[in-house]
Amino acid sequence: MIDDLVLLDVEETVATVTINNPAKRGALSMPVMRGLIDAFTAIGGRTDVHAVILRSEGKVFSAGHDLGEVRGADIDRQREIFATCAELMLLIQQIPQPVIARVHGLATAAGCQLVATCDLAVAADDAHFATPGVKIGLFCSTPMVALTRAVDRKTAMKMLLTGEPIDAAEARTQGLVSHVVEAGELDEATARVARQVASFSAATVAVGKRAFYEQAELGTADAYAHTVDVMTRNAVAHDAQEGIGAFFEKREPAWKHRD
Repeated sequence: MIDDLVLLDVEETVATVTINNPAKRGALSMPVMRGLIDAFTAIGGRTDVHAVILRSEGKVFSAGHDLGEVRGADIDRQREIFATCAELMLLIQQIPQPVIARVHGLATAAGCQLVATCDLAVAADDAHFATPGVKIGLFCSTPMVALTRAVDRKTAMKMLLTGEPIDAAEARTQGLVSHVVEAGELDEATARVARQVASFSAATVAVGKRAFYEQAELGTADAYAHTVDVMTRNAVAHDAQEGIGAFFEKREPAWKHRD
């Protein structure tokens, strides 16, 4: 447990981070965001955790920022709120372990941003996603950073300019989530994805996650140059040679989860 608003549990090699703020519909208040930063920082430093599930208690995944904090705040406080949110989003993609969002109900504004930021997202088939800030005069500018890196531009602009939600099926088609399952199967489906990811070499997965985000920001030629170097170094690592040997010898690999 990090605090009452953010819970952290580890079972075998899978960590579960829970936003425990149901009274405010999973709002990303400053205490919640700080708690999440503490949780992900702790996880990032652990070698025994190979995958992370991010979930929320209550009827929805997250309603976004706590507007009670935004209302009436001066410009320095506003900057602190949105900078803290950006710090959290960057951290999720910087830690070596893949983070899998378990999404139910509604993910709106910064809550939708959180889903878009996670490496994978498993959504209930009745979940909805929205960036409705335009409706209250506060455009979802920071959420659109993650949104536009997950979906096509027209879908992003439709969500941002109309504030209307999309359902889980459309979210899957557009790439906002990776899996859609029946609501009653959400827990098991998310756990199954996490176990699958955690079953591979943690060192290899960490290399791949880091390289994915690095190359995505580069031009094609630079991306190839970078990933040639990454893959070359990966190929001589212990777990790569172990995995290749296991393939030829028709046996299960014995990962050491190190370079």
